[in-house]
Amino acid sequence: MTQRFARIGARLLAVWSAGMTVWTAAAADSAPAPAAPKPVLLYSRCFNAVGETRYLPDGSYKDVLEKLGKDFEVRVGSTPLTRDTLKGVAVVLVANPNDVAVGTNAAPRHVVAADILELRRYVNEGGGFIVMGNQENHNVEVKHMNSLLSAFGLGFTNAYTDVKRLVLPKDAPIVGGLAWAYYSGNQVLLRTNAPGRPRAVALNDLSQKLAGGTRDVAGVLLAVSEPGRGRVVAVTDSGWISNDALSGKGIGGVAIEKHDNFEIFRRLALWAAKAEPKRPE
Repeated sequence: MTQRFARIGARLLAVWSAGMTVWTAAAADSAPAPAAPKPVLLYSRCFNAVGETRYLPDGSYKDVLEKLGKDFEVRVGSTPLTRDTLKGVAVVLVANPNDVAVGTNAAPRHVVAADILELRRYVNEGGGFIVMGNQENHNVEVKHMNSLLSAFGLGFTNAYTDVKRLVLPKDAPIVGGLAWAYYSGNQVLLRTNAPGRPRAVALNDLSQKLAGGTRDVAGVLLAVSEPGRGRVVAVTDSGWISNDALSGKGIGGVAIEKHDNFEIFRRLALWAAKAEPKRPE
């Protein structure tokens, strides 16, 4: 009798174990797949002067960097952009590269030959690069930055457009149909014979009136290029993604409340990182 009960118990244990194996396999099959790692966005301050308070990551860029955390792993750094510091980075953001020192601090780093070599390599191998200029009284450096941008068929000019709410054409690439609260900057020059197919994304539409200031000339405000396997974005203003711009409070006493500034930058960053959502077939 004891042996009989032992045999029955062994069979029941085998059936239970088989059931547990099936249940465990089914549970594993139904478990959600681990989330893919987010692309890395590096906000680089290596071309900004020590003591320059515009667009600090814990200052007027705090809100935009926090919001970008939904789509990116956001990093901030001020060390030179080298193979090591760019390793694993999907897109680099440089805003308002500075011209002169602030107070008694050291002069800011300007683009030099080593930077051009490293960033051209990085972009040609598939990296994304976004650089944003500014208006002339914001300690913005153009000459040396243009020596880098020219390799991508882009550059900043000394022509300026002042504040306006610019509704972008629906057929504009990447950001079509969105409203851009634009807060003054130096326009973009396209070198159309350069590799990478440099092209305009947003032009200044003279039929849309200024919200502030007096300068309003035709030209390119936002352009892209695709050299090698990478993607480059040049924008003529840095203040449009600051806390006050995003909130609708405005800059310099001019408020533009209804706009899509964050969505515009988000799309540009995703495009530069090659992480933009796939369009339906």
